[in-house]
Amino acid sequence: MSVSIDQVFVKQFEADVHLAYQQMGTKLRSTIRSKSGVVGTSTTFQKIGKGTASTKSRHGIVPVMNLNHAPVECTLQDYYAGDWVDALDELKINIDERRVVASAGAYALGRKTDELIVAAMNNATTYVGDYSTGLTKTLILTALEKLNEKDVPDDGRRFGVIGVKQWNELLGITEFSSADYVGNDLPFINGCETRKWLGITWIMYNDLPISSAHRDCFIYHASSVGHACGQEVKTDITWHGERAAHFISNSMSQGAVLIDSDGIVRVKCGE
Repeated sequence: MSVSIDQVFVKQFEADVHLAYQQMGTKLRSTIRSKSGVVGTSTTFQKIGKGTASTKSRHGIVPVMNLNHAPVECTLQDYYAGDWVDALDELKINIDERRVVASAGAYALGRKTDELIVAAMNNATTYVGDYSTGLTKTLILTALEKLNEKDVPDDGRRFGVIGVKQWNELLGITEFSSADYVGNDLPFINGCETRKWLGITWIMYNDLPISSAHRDCFIYHASSVGHACGQEVKTDITWHGERAAHFISNSMSQGAVLIDSDGIVRVKCGE
């Protein structure tokens, strides 16, 4: 056997990790503002204010908008997910252990990515509801009203992330569940079924903040939350002779931050 066979093993394993991470690892990363290739421990997202147009006299000076720039810093953190694969165990099983471990590591890092994003969303200060009811059409329309009052763009980049119970409650609304309203060609995000209704792409996510029977859901514009990545999922495989096993380590460096609280509404639902 070639002495470089381990490199083939590592590259194939790493390819599997990346594939699993992209397909099933994270649900929310593609729904927000994301910056890759960050160098250093943090990066900055620019929050730019509104400009105002005005007139000028003939041959006069064009008025300056004096846009307000408010930089928002996003700090990156390092995360790891690893496991042992015993050499002799691989001879006794009839499953592809490499792929199983690759998927498990990618899913763990994907959940951490979404956890960071939800933690950033949890800093939202605008809310509707009081946890006394489930997710209703009235609550959603009230949340949309708040976004529209703040001139949040209705440009197809509005998203709603809700829990399992809230998804079932929406399915009880004809406008949400009927193909006559939402159509048949529904978008998929990272292998997750979504629905487009009221200009919002709805995503079911099971790890939203919950306390007792109080569940927080979020309706937001993609530009209101930022995600930064210093290192995508990276794999390291090392042989440990004293254990007669490979240790497979997956790692990443990422962070998330709330950029503009005007672009996100917390929906307080009873569960």
